Amino acid sequence: MLREEEDEELQEEFATRSRELRRALSRRQLLLLLDEDYDRSNAILTVHAGSGGLDSQDWAEMLLRMYLRWAERDGYKTTVLEASSDDEAGLKSATVLVEGEYSYGYLKSEKGVHRLVRISPFDAAHRRHTSFASVGVSPELPDDVEVDIRAEDLRVDTFRASGAGGQYVNRTDSAVRITHIPTGIVVSCQNERSQHMNRQVAMNVLKSRLYERAMQERSDELAAVVGDKKESTWGSQIRSYVLHPYTLVKDHRTGAEKGNVQSVLDGDIDEFIMGYLRRRKNG
Repeated sequence: MLREEEDEELQEEFATRSRELRRALSRRQLLLLLDEDYDRSNAILTVHAGSGGLDSQDWAEMLLRMYLRWAERDGYKTTVLEASSDDEAGLKSATVLVEGEYSYGYLKSEKGVHRLVRISPFDAAHRRHTSFASVGVSPELPDDVEVDIRAEDLRVDTFRASGAGGQYVNRTDSAVRITHIPTGIVVSCQNERSQHMNRQVAMNVLKSRLYERAMQERSDELAAVVGDKKESTWGSQIRSYVLHPYTLVKDHRTGAEKGNVQSVLDGDIDEFIMGYLRRRKNG
């Protein structure tokens, strides 16, 4: 009809309604894929360097940047709560609060070990190295969710934020590290200006981590969804990023591949996220 009428106003209306329909379909698809508890919640994302020395620490920092860029592209607010740097290169660990609707629903697909293959910038012989880093994601829980945390089970330490991590967080004398002795879970916050505020944020992170752990222990099905913690080494990775001798990012759970590794490292990971969510929904 549009071809026959050659009505520009009608063609413009058709284009507008088509865009609206596509947005409505995308929204509907999102609601179908993200319908589990806390999918709409904010996300607490952690990155830990695995085996591989300086290369893995550098890789952990690259992953942190990738998620920060992804969040920026998708309009999410990010706050780096903790970043533990190394004097030589990279990060040992980092914790980020990602705020925005469905941020946990999206990022839960990133839980697991990420593997990097490249020519090491730290090897004078320019040899190829394999590095690993693990990513954990838990939902930020609302205040009405009860998690039993006994004061006698906690060890609280204060320290000063320092090193390269300072590019992400405030350098203050009030950073707080909380160790939950029964489980060995350690959380830190060094972003806030006061020790009291850092402790409060760290307790919220601990609450989320303990809740997720409890759900894993309570249900085999949920444990399969959130993923048991694995050693960050060969054979346990969910995704590989290869920079040499060819360029390819491959998700080992879905088989999804992308040849433009740099775009992925710049935050273009929606294809992998949606592929994982669809696979889970379809069983």
